[in-house]
Amino acid sequence: MQRYDVLIAGGSFVGLTLAIALASSARGALRIAVVDRTPLESARDRVNDGRASALSAASTHLFHSLGIWQSVAKSAQPITGIDITDSQMNSLVRPSLLHFDGDLAEGEPAAHMLENHVLRDALISKAGETAGLKFLAPESVVDFEVHANGVSAQLEHGGTIEASLLVAADGRKSAMRKRAGIKTIGWSYPQAGIVATLGLEKSHGGRAIQHFLPKGPFAILPLPENRVSLVWTEERARAREIVAMEDAKFLAEAKKRMGARFGDLTLEGPRAAFPLDMHLARAFVADRVALVGDAAHGVHPLAGQGLNIGLRDVAALTEVIVEAVRIGLDPGSATVLQRYERWRRFDSAFSGLSMDALNRLFTNDNAPLRAIRSLGLGLVDRAPALKRFFVREAAGLTGTVPKLLKGEAL
Repeated sequence: MQRYDVLIAGGSFVGLTLAIALASSARGALRIAVVDRTPLESARDRVNDGRASALSAASTHLFHSLGIWQSVAKSAQPITGIDITDSQMNSLVRPSLLHFDGDLAEGEPAAHMLENHVLRDALISKAGETAGLKFLAPESVVDFEVHANGVSAQLEHGGTIEASLLVAADGRKSAMRKRAGIKTIGWSYPQAGIVATLGLEKSHGGRAIQHFLPKGPFAILPLPENRVSLVWTEERARAREIVAMEDAKFLAEAKKRMGARFGDLTLEGPRAAFPLDMHLARAFVADRVALVGDAAHGVHPLAGQGLNIGLRDVAALTEVIVEAVRIGLDPGSATVLQRYERWRRFDSAFSGLSMDALNRLFTNDNAPLRAIRSLGLGLVDRAPALKRFFVREAAGLTGTVPKLLKGEAL
C-alpha cells in the first residue's frame, strides 16, 4: 500500500499548481501524489479550446516563485489598462465611462493575459521535474474512508492509497466534495459564455475593454501578436446559435459588439460556449479533506477572477501545510484545515457574490437604471484613490496575502 502526506484528486491548473507548490516549498519534507484521468504528457495533446486567463499580479508572483512564470512570460500580454462602457448594442457611440490604469504603484502590470494551453504545458513540464511529486494516471479516486491517522483512498485501477490529507481539486461537480458530505449553495444563470480568439487589423494597445450590454458583459481581452480573447455572455439558446454560425456571420456578430475601432477581424482559433453558474461550498474542509479551486467555488467570469481565486486557495493551503509540517504537525489535522478555511472561505464568498451582483446589475436594459449606473461609473472614474484600491483588489494584493502571492518563498 502506497503512503503519501497529501493526495490531490484532480490534476488540472489548480491541482497541479498545488502539487508543485507543496513539493517545492516543503523541500523534500512532503510526499505528494496527484491522481488524474489523463497522463501528464497526454494532457499536452488536448485540443486548444481557445480559452485564455487574466492572471492577476498575485498569480504571476506565485508562478514566478515556483519557477513557472519565467517559461511563459514571453507568451503573456500585460494589460495596460481597462475601459468600461455601459450601453445598448446598437448605440452609435459607446463612451468609456470608467478607465483603470493597468499598472500598480510599483510600475508592475496588475494583470497579464495568457492562453490556457501555454500555462498548461508549462505546469506539465514543471511537474515532471519536481522532486517528491508522483503523478498517477490514468486513474481516479472512486471512494475514500477517513480513519484516525489519515485517509484510505480507493483508486479505480490501482488499489488503495493512504494519505494524511485528501485535497479535492476535481472541479465544479467534485465527486470528492460530495463524498465528504459537503453541500453547496448556488444557482445557474440563464446565460452562456462564448469564448473565441480573434485577430485585429488595428492595434489593441494592450487595453482590455468590458462592454456591459443588455444580454450580459462582453469582454475584449488583449493577447500577443495583436490578437484578443473574447469572453462573450449571451442567453443560452442564442449563444448556441452564435457558436454554430459560419465564420463570416460569427465575425459579423462579434463586430456588432466590438464596433469599428479594431478594423477587420479574423478568427484565430476555435470558439465554444459553456453554461454559467455560481456555487460556493458550505464548508471548505471536512475531516482530513480540503477543497480548492472549482471544487470549492465557481464565479461568473465577468471579471476573469475564477482561476485567480483558485490560485489564492493554492497559496494559502500550501502555506498552512508547510508551516505545520515544519513544527511537526499532521498536515491533515483539524487545526491546519481550520486555519485554511478561515483564510479562504470569506474571500471566496465575497468574490463570488460580488461578481453575481455586478452581473445582475448590468444585465438590465432599464433606462433609468442604466442612467444611474452611468452616473455611478463616472463618479468612480473621478476618484483616483478608489480606483487604485480596485486595481490592487483585482491584482489580489489586498487583505492578508499568502507569501507565495507576494513572491516570497516559504
